Amino acid sequence: MSTAAPAPVYPDKIDAAVLKVAGVVVLGAIMSILDITVVNVALPVFQRIFADDAAHPLAYSTVAWTVTAYTLALATVIPLTGWAADRFGPKRLYMLAVVLFTAGSALCAMASSIEMLIGFRVLQGLGGGMLMPLGMTIMTRAAGPARMGRLMAILGVPMLLGPILGPILGGWLIENRTWHWIFLINVPIGAIAVVYAAFALPRDRTEPSESLDLLGVLLMSPGLALFLFGISSIPEKGTMNAPRVYVSMLIGLALITAFVLHSFRPAHPLLDLRLFRNRNLRVATITMFLFASAFFGGLLLVPTYFQQIRGESTLQAGLLVAPQGIGAMLTMPIAGALVDRIPVGRIAPFGLVLIIAGMFGLTQVESTTEYWKIVVPLFVMGLGMGATMMPIMTSALKTLTSHEVARGSTLINIVQQIASSVGVAIMSVILTNQLKDSALALPAIASRQDPTIAEKIGGPDGVAAGLAQAAEAFASTYWVAAFLVTLTLIPALFLPRKREESHLLDDVEPGSPPMIVH
Repeated sequence: MSTAAPAPVYPDKIDAAVLKVAGVVVLGAIMSILDITVVNVALPVFQRIFADDAAHPLAYSTVAWTVTAYTLALATVIPLTGWAADRFGPKRLYMLAVVLFTAGSALCAMASSIEMLIGFRVLQGLGGGMLMPLGMTIMTRAAGPARMGRLMAILGVPMLLGPILGPILGGWLIENRTWHWIFLINVPIGAIAVVYAAFALPRDRTEPSESLDLLGVLLMSPGLALFLFGISSIPEKGTMNAPRVYVSMLIGLALITAFVLHSFRPAHPLLDLRLFRNRNLRVATITMFLFASAFFGGLLLVPTYFQQIRGESTLQAGLLVAPQGIGAMLTMPIAGALVDRIPVGRIAPFGLVLIIAGMFGLTQVESTTEYWKIVVPLFVMGLGMGATMMPIMTSALKTLTSHEVARGSTLINIVQQIASSVGVAIMSVILTNQLKDSALALPAIASRQDPTIAEKIGGPDGVAAGLAQAAEAFASTYWVAAFLVTLTLIPALFLPRKREESHLLDDVEPGSPPMIVH
C-alpha cells in the first residue's frame, strides 16, 4: 500500500489530460447550444411550412413554442441533475443525456406538424437540460481552483460557436438541403460524443448515501414547468388575463413556494437553497438572471428581423448575426485568463457596459437601416458577452467546496433557464402586440411570400409603410431589452472586487486523486 498523499495537487497549466475531458464537455454543450441558435433562425421557415395555407403563416408566438418547449424541458430536468450526478456518477449521466438529446433530434427531423415538432423538442430538452450543469461539474472538478477561469472559458466555446455557426449552419442547411437537417446534424455528433465520453471521462467513483428528495421532485419540477408554461403562453394569448396564463403561473408559484419552505428541512434537498448563504453565489445568480433575461430574449429577435423586415435568406441572416459570436470569441479567452487573477467584480461590469451600448444601438433599427449600423452593435454586444457570462459563473462556483459544485451548477443553470424563458416571453409578447397594433405590419411581412397581398395594402408604398411599422416594433422591443441589461449593472457592482479564497478542496480527503485520469 502506498502512503496517503496530501490533498490533490493540480498543475497550474492546462495539460493534455484536462483538455481531453474538456473536449467531451464542449462537444456535448455545442450540440445543445448550437441547436438553440439553429432553431432560432428557422422560426420564420416553420411559420410557412407548417401552415395550412401558405398565404396565412402561423403566428410567431406559435412557432416560438419550438424554443419554449425545449427550455421548459431543460428547466424541468435540471433540478434532478445534482442528485443524479451524486447518485449515478457524472460520466454515466452525461452519456445518458447525450443519448436522449440525440434521439430527440432524430425524432424532431421526422415531425410532420408543428405540434409533433414541439413534442419532440421536449425529449431533446430532457437530455439537453443535463448537459450544461453536468459539464460544469465535470470541468470544475477537473480543473482545480487555480485553473477554473481558464477551464470555464473553454466551456464557453459553445457560447461562441452557437451565435457564429448556429445561424450560418441553420441557414445553409435550410437553403441547400431541407429544414430536417438542422436536427439530423446532431445524430452523428451525438454518436461521436457518446463514444468519446466512454473513453475520455474518468471512471465514476460514486458512494450513494443521499436519498432522493421525492417530495421536492413532486413540488419543484411540475411547479417550475407550470410557471414557465404560464409565462411562455403570454405571447400567444397577448395578455396575462387569460386563464391559461395566470392559472398556470399561480399554481406553479404555489408549488415553488411550497418547495422553498420544504427545502430547508431535509438534510439533502433536491435543490440546496442553503448554498445561497454564499455571497458570491447569491450575487452572481441575481446578475445572471437579469443578464440572461435581456440578452437571450433579445438574441431571439435578430435573425427574424433580417428575414422578415429585410427579406434576407436564412443563410444571409445567419452570416449577419455572426459578428456577435466573433466579438465573444475575442474577449472570452481573455476574460477566462483574467478571472483566475483578477476579481470578477472588476471584469464583468465592463462587459455589461459593452452589451448595454450594443443593445441601445439596436433600438435605432428601421426598415432601411444600413447593415453596418446593425452589425457593429451586434459585434460590441458579443465583446460584452465574452467578458460577462463565464466570469460570473466562475465567481459563483469558485468558492464552493467540491461536493457543492454539482448542486451549485444546478442552481445556476436553473436560474439561467428561467431567465431565458422569461426573457423570450417578454420580448415575444412585446413584439407580437406591437406588430398587431400596426395596421400594415403583418400584411407587409406576409407579402414577401404572397405578392398578391401587396396589392391589398396599397402596393409598394403600402408594403414600405408596413415594413417601417414592423421595424419600429422590433426597435421598441429592444428598448425593453436595453433597460433590463442596464438594471443588471446594479447587482454586478456587488460582485467580488477583492481576491476570494477558493474552497474547492476543503472537503477533499487526503490522498484523493484529482478527477482527471492520465
